[in-house]
Amino acid sequence: MIKLYHCAGARSFRALWALEEMQLPYELVIMPFPPRSRFEGYHALNPLGTVPVMFDDEARMTESSAMPHYLGTKYGPTDLVVEPHEAGYADYLNFLVMGEATLTFPQTIVLRYTRLEPPERRATQAADDYRKWFGSRLRAAAGMAGDEFVCADRFTMADISFAYALKLATNLGITDLFPAKLVPYYEAMQTRPGFQRAIAAEG
Repeated sequence: MIKLYHCAGARSFRALWALEEMQLPYELVIMPFPPRSRFEGYHALNPLGTVPVMFDDEARMTESSAMPHYLGTKYGPTDLVVEPHEAGYADYLNFLVMGEATLTFPQTIVLRYTRLEPPERRATQAADDYRKWFGSRLRAAAGMAGDEFVCADRFTMADISFAYALKLATNLGITDLFPAKLVPYYEAMQTRPGFQRAIAAEG
């Protein structure tokens, strides 16, 4: 049985969305954020203390951009995964990782230093610098992506990873940084039944 430890709005949404797209059975544990200090025993589950952690029986994963690919390859076959023989395979892997390493990381700095730290520890300059960094990387990413989907001319796990970065930006109120082509793209992502079921599941 797959068991996902999740905080509403957190990176774990990638795994939750992937589970719903594939309609796999799973158990969802909703935790307060940050769980490392507010969910008893979390460090035993995930020594990193980060969100998410997912178990598939005894197998443990802690990287949110890897989880959709794992689910697709283990429980497929599915068109949500681009195979090595397909022309879009390199773009698929690139956008799968880009969603986290390039686009989500700078937003976590904005989140920390505008909302999570106590007022006396907030750092406006650092938050603004990383906000701009996110915007410049997002513009470059948009230029590399397709119009309807980021790669392979179909919805894939790479869209889940990439679109989560847009979801986080929406939560942070920085959608003014979205390039024009990404506005209808993210609107379309939100209409997917899998996305809507994931939103309902986190409740």
